[in-house]
Amino acid sequence: MNEYGELNIPSGKFDAIIFDLDGTLVDSMPAHFTAWCDALSQFNVPKDVFPEDVFYSMGGRPTQDIVKELNGEFGLNLDVHEVALAKREAFLSNIDKVTIIEDVVKYAHAMRGKVPMGIATGGTRVVAEKTLQIVGLSDLFDEVVTANDVACGKPAPDIFLEAAKRLEVDPKKCLVFEDAPAGMIAAQSAGMEVVSVPVNYKTLS
Repeated sequence: MNEYGELNIPSGKFDAIIFDLDGTLVDSMPAHFTAWCDALSQFNVPKDVFPEDVFYSMGGRPTQDIVKELNGEFGLNLDVHEVALAKREAFLSNIDKVTIIEDVVKYAHAMRGKVPMGIATGGTRVVAEKTLQIVGLSDLFDEVVTANDVACGKPAPDIFLEAAKRLEVDPKKCLVFEDAPAGMIAAQSAGMEVVSVPVNYKTLS
């Protein structure tokens, strides 16, 4: 255990640091799961279609990609855009429950001004910006790249490559903080070293 808790941060020098948002910088995954449950119930989807463990296994992926997979897996015919909108609105109505993940944010504050820092999130820009505002992190990062900015979401490397491009840094010289398998695969595919952030499974009350 170091000053940043369970985070295993490499000692090498990196030219930029890129953070995932949900489940990495902020403890928002329980609120996102609740939002998914609320949204899917509006379209009469049974609760057992998207249990919590499946939700966590899909962490980091864009909402629309998840809806497409649910359609294919369960023979559903959900309107991708309508479900994504309903999920977004449900999450925003619960956004006050989101809190920071202290060890990761502490490290981000410690590195501010030393190297460029960005966010690469599978969420939309509207949700990402409101999330950063609610927890007071809006001014901490140089760039915020969202699902709206790339053609392919995680686990494709696009979002991390775009973040490196905007930060004007070689992708191979970037350190990434991630909590979800899809995000870790995406970062590694971009040639970046990854710090695994322990997943928080606590339930939103």
